Amino acid sequence: MTMKTDFDENLPITNYISLIYRKHNIFLNKKIKDVNLTFGLYPILITIYKKDDIIQEDLAKIFHLNQSTITRNLDKLEKKEFIKRTPHKRKKIINLTPKGEEIVENIIGYNEEWDELIKKEIGYEEFNNFKKTLIKISKTLIQ
Repeated sequence: MTMKTDFDENLPITNYISLIYRKHNIFLNKKIKDVNLTFGLYPILITIYKKDDIIQEDLAKIFHLNQSTITRNLDKLEKKEFIKRTPHKRKKIINLTPKGEEIVENIIGYNEEWDELIKKEIGYEEFNNFKKTLIKISKTLIQ
């Protein structure tokens, strides 16, 4: 039996954004716990997979994080032997190791799976409009 939850529509939007974020965190952590990953490392690993030969500065820009946060996360991924960093001039090129590639190929669809759960409930059009709105708000806040 599903329990109905009441929502106070007078709460700030950030409460709902936080709720969605936490629920996504729980969903993803359950999916990736067997491969020794965490919610915070997952998107970085997926991005490295999609953007081979990426540099640390680009990762920081993509995720809007400072260099030290990216460095800590890359250190964790390197310790797990999922990535390698190759010095090139004054930068380090980041690539997946064979172990990292294998992991990503098994887990890459989890964000899409999450999105599909939402689309199933609210429909594709509403989902796409919601995403566009979130992107617009994010762009406004980052300027």
